[in-house]
Amino acid sequence: MHMTLRISLRDGEKVVINGAVIRSSGRSDLAIESKVTILRGREIMSPAEASTPARALYFHTMMAYLDPDGIEEHHRRIVDALQTVTRLVPNEDGRVATTRFAQRAALADYYRALGDCRTLMRLEHDALTQVAEIAA
Repeated sequence: MHMTLRISLRDGEKVVINGAVIRSSGRSDLAIESKVTILRGREIMSPAEASTPARALYFHTMMAYLDPDGIEEHHRRIVDALQTVTRLVPNEDGRVATTRFAQRAALADYYRALGDCRTLMRLEHDALTQVAEIAA
C-alpha cells in the first residue's frame, strides 16, 4: 500500500531528506511519494547538543537513521549510550522507554526510536534535576 507523506514547511524551515538539507523559501507544502529518510529541522541535533547520555543516544540514533554507511560505528555508540542511560533512569518509566527504544533500534526503526529518545531525555532531565536539588 502506497502512502503519501505531506509536510508543510514555514518560511526558512529546514528539512533533511535522504541526507540533503532543504530550506523552505516561503511557506511550502511537500508531498513525499516514496520511502525516504526525513527529519524536520526541530528533530535535528548537532554534535554539540549531545551533551548528556540521553541526548547522545538521540544524536547517534539520528545518525544511524541519516547515515546508513556508518551504521557499525553508530550502533556501537548507541549501545554505549543506552547502557549509560539505563543506569541513569532506572525507574519503571525508564525501563519501559529503554526497552521500547532497544526493540525499535534492533529492527532499524530509527525514526520511531527517536521518539523514545525524547522520552528518555525528559526522564534524564528529571533525574538530573532531582540530583541537583538533593545536592543543594
